[in-house]
Amino acid sequence: MARRTSRRRSNTEPPTFALPNGPVEITTGTAEAIVDRDDPRGVTVLVNGVPSSYVHEDPSVLAFEYMEHMAALLDAVTPGPVRAMHVGAAGCTLPRWIEARRPGSRQVAIDPDPTLLELVRTWFDLPRSPVLRLRAEDGRAALATSAPASADVVIRDAFAGDTTPAHLTTTGWADDVCRVLRPGGLYLANIADRAPLRLARAEVATLLEGLVPAPDAGPEPTRWTSVALVAEPAVLKGRRYGNLVLAAVRAGAPGPDLGGAHVERALRRLAVPASLVDGDALTRFAAGAAPREDPARCARRGADEPVTSEPALAEPRVEEPGDV
Repeated sequence: MARRTSRRRSNTEPPTFALPNGPVEITTGTAEAIVDRDDPRGVTVLVNGVPSSYVHEDPSVLAFEYMEHMAALLDAVTPGPVRAMHVGAAGCTLPRWIEARRPGSRQVAIDPDPTLLELVRTWFDLPRSPVLRLRAEDGRAALATSAPASADVVIRDAFAGDTTPAHLTTTGWADDVCRVLRPGGLYLANIADRAPLRLARAEVATLLEGLVPAPDAGPEPTRWTSVALVAEPAVLKGRRYGNLVLAAVRAGAPGPDLGGAHVERALRRLAVPASLVDGDALTRFAAGAAPREDPARCARRGADEPVTSEPALAEPRVEEPGDV
């Protein structure tokens, strides 16, 4: 699901993390923590056999390429503590990075598997609430019950196997993200895709719809002031399977400059340089792709069928979600 940046062996000491031997059962299958042979201070977390996180004793180390892309975009946010919501927790790599980079931040990480959350809390000695809250809940349900304008950053990095759950990709989901983000807040989403990048193009089209009011939106303000896509060039060109990071800034106040020189410079300086696509180039990238709609929203518009086939919204997988 994610490609790692190649790194030289930096330390031969084993990690101090309290790790199990082999896979362990979780609510939704199995989880396993595998020590990195090239750098024993790093650990790859597998969920149902799929690499989901890379956690290093040094929280500034982000071995997955797409997380380095997210970090470059996060650095464009005004310096200082942030309130961040992470939909998809796994090993909580980005929450640890944000805490190290922006001390005093308040974060919540959401995952539908309560057992996984309990394990990673133990394995990696994660900060406790209120610094980092872990909530066992479906991501869409969690946003629906979150206070308006309560987050500076919303990050979606949620997968069932190697696919993002459909109800976390639609126009309705984008509406939920907008409601929770403060004006000028930043949304980041991890997309795993391969040629011809149908998923990425559809998700871009979904957010681009929010750059101008929909025909029936009435006085509703524009949702996004900017939308951009970041990935390694070979992934953007469909030459290999990989991860793309979709980014957007909530309308209503000044926010990070996604296409600014700071971001472009940071992306060029990565071990594997990445490209940022925005403006007219992003519109061309999404040409011909239809926004991913919720069935209920299509019904309100009088459509017989969704623009793209989506299942009904998933019910929360934990009946009584709470902090772990």
